[in-house]
Amino acid sequence: MQEESKETLKPEDLNQENTAENNDVKHEELSGQEIEQADDVQSSNQENEQELANKIKELEAQLEEKESRYLRLLADFDNFRRRTKLDREADEKYRAQHLITNLLPAIDNFERAMQIDPDNEQTKALLEGVGMVYRSIIEALKTEGAEQIEAVGNQFDPNLHQAVMQAEEEGTEENVVLEEFQKGYLLKDRVIRPSMVKVSK
Repeated sequence: MQEESKETLKPEDLNQENTAENNDVKHEELSGQEIEQADDVQSSNQENEQELANKIKELEAQLEEKESRYLRLLADFDNFRRRTKLDREADEKYRAQHLITNLLPAIDNFERAMQIDPDNEQTKALLEGVGMVYRSIIEALKTEGAEQIEAVGNQFDPNLHQAVMQAEEEGTEENVVLEEFQKGYLLKDRVIRPSMVKVSK
C-alpha cells in the first residue's frame, strides 16, 4: 500500500502567500487612491480651464469696450477739429462783417444826403465832396468782399429782398422789384442786410 504523499507547508511559504495577498490588496487600494487623485486633478484642471475661459471672455469684453470708446473719442476729436477749422475759416472769411454792419447806417445817411437838390454852388460843391467820401467807403467795402444787392427790375428773391409793399404796375410781371427803399448788402456769399423793396403783384 502506497503512502499518500502529503505536501507539508512550511511557515515561510505561508508568510509568502499572506504577503502576496496583502500586496494585492494594497495594490488595489493604491490604484483606487490614484484614480481618485487623478479624478481630483482632472476636475481641478477643468475648473481652472473654465476660470481661464471666463477670464479671457471678460478681458475680451473689456478690450472691445475700450476700443469702442477710443473710436468714439477719435471720431469726436475729428469732428471737433473739423468744426474748429470751419469756424476759423468763417471768422477769416467774414472778419469785416461787424464793421460793415456798423457802417451801414452811415452809408444810408450819405445816400440820403446825396438825394438833395443843390440850390447854390456851395451846396453843390458840398454834395460832390459827400459823394466822393461815399464812393471811397463803397470801394473799401468791395475790397473786403462786400457789395450792394441789385434789386430794382430783378425778380423778387426772399433770400435777398424784404418786401414791405406790393403794387400793381401795367406791363410788369408779377413778383418783380419796382422800387428800393433801403439798399441791401452781401459779404461774399452771406446776406448782411436784405434790400427793403416794393414788389409788383
